[in-house]
Amino acid sequence: MTMTARASVERDVFMPHAPDAFGRGLAMAVAAHLLLVVALSVGVSWHVSPPEGIEAELWASVPQMAAPRPAEPEPPPPPAPEPQVKPPPEPVKAAPVVEPEPDAQIAIEKAKRKKELAKEAAKEAAAREAEKLAEQKRKDEAADKRRAELDKKKRDEAQTAALAAAREKQMQRLAGLAGATGAPTATGSALQSAGPSADYLGRIKGRIRPNVSFPDTLPGNPAVEIDIGLSPDGRIMSSRIVKRSGVPEWDEAVLRAIERTEVLPRDENGKVPPAMTIVYRPRD
Repeated sequence: MTMTARASVERDVFMPHAPDAFGRGLAMAVAAHLLLVVALSVGVSWHVSPPEGIEAELWASVPQMAAPRPAEPEPPPPPAPEPQVKPPPEPVKAAPVVEPEPDAQIAIEKAKRKKELAKEAAKEAAAREAEKLAEQKRKDEAADKRRAELDKKKRDEAQTAALAAAREKQMQRLAGLAGATGAPTATGSALQSAGPSADYLGRIKGRIRPNVSFPDTLPGNPAVEIDIGLSPDGRIMSSRIVKRSGVPEWDEAVLRAIERTEVLPRDENGKVPPAMTIVYRPRD
């Protein structure tokens, strides 16, 4: 075991020696320091800059140089100065223009001239308005005149037409009077009277009277008016009261008497009127 250890120590020169080899190690240490001193001297003589510090730890039999110190970082450049913005120059204020005060007389003349111009403008406007009204009046008068002429023309035409119609009617009347059958005192324009003659009404009342059944004690002489419709042969077709006498019993008695009569006689011309109105009184 001891031999193996010794062989291993002999093979590795950098291993510490056994306590019995203390002298050899000391010699080697002294030699190493001397070499270090020489190297330092040479380095100082070849460099202008001050020598850098060297640190060494004697853990090995050969000298070892320490690594250089890390270079200090360069300080950052100072920040660029911010540009100073100059404020814009203040605008030069123009001096207010001082208008010269107008002369009092000139101001009065201007005001007077202004009033005169206003009056002239008002007169012109009034003249234009008056001319406009006059023109409108002339137009209205012309329109009224035209309307009046048209109305007069229409009236003249209507009057002429009415005169012509009246003349034509008169001619027809004169032409028909040649065969008239009326009395000399008659005022009608027809060839014959439309209603019954006076004698015919008397004969009708005489035909109706026997059929009236009413006491003679009726006070006064009330009149009842009755319309009678007749056929061409004189037969009574209808009868109705038109105007009452004020005595209902008398009115009904006359109406019943007409219904009982049934047929009326013919007139003088041999005809029977289609309708007639008779007024009947108890003492006719």
